[in-house]
Amino acid sequence: MEQDQQFVEYVIKAIVNNRDAVRTERTVDERGVLITLHVSPEDMGYVIGRSGQTARSVRTLLKIVGAKNNARVTLKIIEPEGSTHPAAQRHRDHDRDDVDTSAVDDLSI
Repeated sequence: MEQDQQFVEYVIKAIVNNRDAVRTERTVDERGVLITLHVSPEDMGYVIGRSGQTARSVRTLLKIVGAKNNARVTLKIIEPEGSTHPAAQRHRDHDRDDVDTSAVDDLSI
């Protein structure tokens, strides 16, 4: 398992109640690395956070981990069947790329 994938699993497992349901998949294509995250429906609120702040923060930190390895890394959170948490609904309704990460996009760490 690559560092970026390990990072996501470590952080997410630390904030959810059902650690066994956390699963990630890592794919690489011409646009970079895509990490797909699966969690239990009950934990979606913890993963997304208030107004999407937790998900946004994990994505920002993941970009830094990717920059350290000269890779563009993106996190996709899969909404599980049966997820009705209000935070999940707000997350679906908001633009997921509205964070300015230009300050860390070209880091050479």
